Amino acid sequence: MIAYIDGKLTHKDPTYVIIEANGVGYQIKISLSTYSSLPGSERCKLHTYLHIKEDAHTLYGFATVAEKDAFLHLISISGVGPNTGLMILSSLSVEEIQQAIVREDVRTIQHVKGIGAKTAQRIILELKDKMKKEVMLTDAPVSAAAYNTNRAEALSALVTLGFAKNVAEKTLDAIIKREGGSLSVEELIKFALKSS
Repeated sequence: MIAYIDGKLTHKDPTYVIIEANGVGYQIKISLSTYSSLPGSERCKLHTYLHIKEDAHTLYGFATVAEKDAFLHLISISGVGPNTGLMILSSLSVEEIQQAIVREDVRTIQHVKGIGAKTAQRIILELKDKMKKEVMLTDAPVSAAAYNTNRAEALSALVTLGFAKNVAEKTLDAIIKREGGSLSVEELIKFALKSS
């Protein structure tokens, strides 16, 4: 198991990063929370989880141990795979997930794209006791960037997450019109995931 990777951040995208460590570039899937807390192109460290399937070995990276722990809890649930776990962590902060589970708030979890009522109830049922025992840390604040860049990056991430490009564009435009043009990439994507 690869516990973490510490190296130079050579590529940063809302859905993945490439970190070079000792001459090897590791492509690591990330959540929006992790994306928003990463530096531009400096040295960084991500806590990782290696998911092994028959046809692929995929690394998932997290800025905090709390986020990685939440991810591991989520993927331990039947019907919640690594990509769904990452989708949940991209839509809700670790603290929001913990609060929703402890308060048995099915609707909050169900607002995540791809999560139905039964899966949301299963997550709450199986994780409620574990989450009550743990104290989760909050993630770093979102950094601001130019409006056009944010929209383009959010669009790219939504298409990668399975949205049709024209639907994603309309959704983003509606969000920007409603909320204003000063939203970060993470906020744009969260609003889009919640509105779908």
